[in-house]
Amino acid sequence: MQSLRADDPETLGGHRLLARLGAGGMGTVYLARTPDGALRALKMIRAEYAADPAFRARFRREVRLATGLTGRWVVPVTAADTQAREPWLATAFVPGPALTEAVDGRGPLPAPTVGTLGARLAAALAEVHTAGLVHRDVKPGNILLARDGPRLIDFGIAQGAGTTALTAPDAIIGTPGYLSPEQARTSGGAVGPPSDVFSLGCVLAYAATGRRPFGTGDPAAVLYRTVHEEPDLTGLDRLLPPKARDAVVECLAKDPGDRPTAAALSDVLEETAAPPGDWLPPDVLRLVAERSARALVPPPRAAAPAVPDGEPETVPVPGTTRRRVLTVGGSVAAVLAASGAGAAVLLARRSTATGGASSAGTPTHTLALHADLSGPQRAAGTAQEHGARLAVAAHNARADAAFRLALATYDDAGDEGRAKSTARRLIDDSRVRAVIGPTTTATAAVAAPLYGGAALPVLLVSVDSDAAGLSTAEQRTLCVTRAGDAYRHLGVLDYLTRVRPTERTAVIEDRAGGETAFEIARYLEGTPPSEGTATAYPVAADEDDFRPAVRAALAARPQAFVYAGTAPGRAAACARALVAEGFTGPRAGYEPVMRSAFLDEAGDAAEGWVFEAPYSAAPYAESPSKATKAAKEFTAAHRRRYGAGPGRWAAEAYDAVHLVARAIGGLGGSDGIEPGQIAERLFRLDHDGVAKRIRFLQDRTHALRPVGSTFLYQVRDGAFRFLGQHDEV
Repeated sequence: MQSLRADDPETLGGHRLLARLGAGGMGTVYLARTPDGALRALKMIRAEYAADPAFRARFRREVRLATGLTGRWVVPVTAADTQAREPWLATAFVPGPALTEAVDGRGPLPAPTVGTLGARLAAALAEVHTAGLVHRDVKPGNILLARDGPRLIDFGIAQGAGTTALTAPDAIIGTPGYLSPEQARTSGGAVGPPSDVFSLGCVLAYAATGRRPFGTGDPAAVLYRTVHEEPDLTGLDRLLPPKARDAVVECLAKDPGDRPTAAALSDVLEETAAPPGDWLPPDVLRLVAERSARALVPPPRAAAPAVPDGEPETVPVPGTTRRRVLTVGGSVAAVLAASGAGAAVLLARRSTATGGASSAGTPTHTLALHADLSGPQRAAGTAQEHGARLAVAAHNARADAAFRLALATYDDAGDEGRAKSTARRLIDDSRVRAVIGPTTTATAAVAAPLYGGAALPVLLVSVDSDAAGLSTAEQRTLCVTRAGDAYRHLGVLDYLTRVRPTERTAVIEDRAGGETAFEIARYLEGTPPSEGTATAYPVAADEDDFRPAVRAALAARPQAFVYAGTAPGRAAACARALVAEGFTGPRAGYEPVMRSAFLDEAGDAAEGWVFEAPYSAAPYAESPSKATKAAKEFTAAHRRRYGAGPGRWAAEAYDAVHLVARAIGGLGGSDGIEPGQIAERLFRLDHDGVAKRIRFLQDRTHALRPVGSTFLYQVRDGAFRFLGQHDEV
């Protein structure tokens, strides 16, 4: 619970607002009180989302569906205004924690508690299903724990059986890790009540063991395991009585017809439930009591707005003589106001030394590059070092620079153990204001949380945070400047919709590509280019001949082919098969294939292939017409200093350094700036870099805005040639 900000309304629909319960990309949830003194949770949707007719229709449906449910274990809607500029709904306030908080914070729940949890939630779902609805997002975060029992919330993506979804056809809706196989398969047919039962089985396994039954990490990998692998139920047989364990196992059957109904499940689990009034363990019960007490005495409203909502602040690019500088005075209070209690971590790392000063008294702020400079990914790490050094030199060459930059490099050789020790050494260096890197997914996964614990800003320029199991919503100092793999489809979809329109797309699903190939194929089937059709043709992992799949695809007369896979050599075999069968239309693939092996093995068959990639640095010298003036200057400086054009990820590291420099400049540039202040400032900037424009969502995730953040390349004359940003080609 957080204080109301000065710009929050006093009242809404006759409700007096008391505090903030949470905020996200869609809007804000408030604690409110009705005129008769009853507490409510009031959800207000941001106007920009409400302006979307489809979103508003979905919100109206959420209100309608939730209003019609009156069961004890479903949180009722008590009031709503779906026509307001910022529509809202109010529900009964449940002062307990979400199941996620209880399990992650206090460990697995005892068997009787799991029995009660399952029985009550199954009863709630039985009512939902009787009403002809499917919840479609049963997960721990949508389950609140109250003194008398659990409550199921959030019908925002619930859907009536047989109705049309308010999303793209066959889109995956829900939360990976708690989705049913039929939800994970976008072409898997109708999603009915058994899907909710599967999700409840995942919830109960998590509550009993503390682990998600299909693991964590990359969402595509989790979806793949959900469809193709058995759940991890290790220890469940000794944690739950046989009847409860068997019920959970039946819920997780791959075939919807093999799962129990919600009503039958409720009856079975009721036999294993805790005695009435004694269902929660003491530590969770105390948490409920604490929440109830806090609701009675909400925090006072903040004296001034934190950071205004809206578009990020634009700061002039380095080199301009017009600079807006914010004074440091009051900045600590501003950060605290911006983030509530969570801001404490951002100010926790008070260094015992300043960043340093030059002989002329100009402050010097040290940035660190944490990279693989000698291991398997040393080419990428070295490119990042080159880009970072050029950015530092460019900043220090400015005649009007209010401060200087220094760069300290740390090499982890791509090793996870060394990455941890490197991070600890770097954290001990009190001069460091921010970290660029690490280079690889594995090293970022172990090092970034250490930096977060030390309140050091860490900028990932080449790592997909989802693949590394990192969350920008949870780690307040984590700044990711590359598009994640979840957006890898933007470039290919744009190319085959706008540049080379195709209504019939064949997808060669290379099973050797595992989860990545599976995810690409399912996505394209669910969201085909030009709103046409996309059909996947699988090639077994142990099959080297792509001609049968290509021939089968050609029988449907496709206008374009997409290779869904990760192996350059196998992509080359696919390319040769297409040439052999006479196909000359558009052919596309993804960055993992962009290696010399593809060009060498495909030969002339590689010509014309288009690929999506999340980086943009390497090809400027080959395609100077595609580069901005700043990019050309960067490329020229790189050639002068290093004797060659920039490598992959060099421009991204260059931009990351300038982004940090602008954050420091916006804070005044003095010695007293704390790393946490820099982290807060980063996400408000709009930076037009040499690689791309960097902007972040203005919500609790502060994720990179995806549009314009992926790029297209085409094979021409035996080389990968840069085409440009996917939306500008």
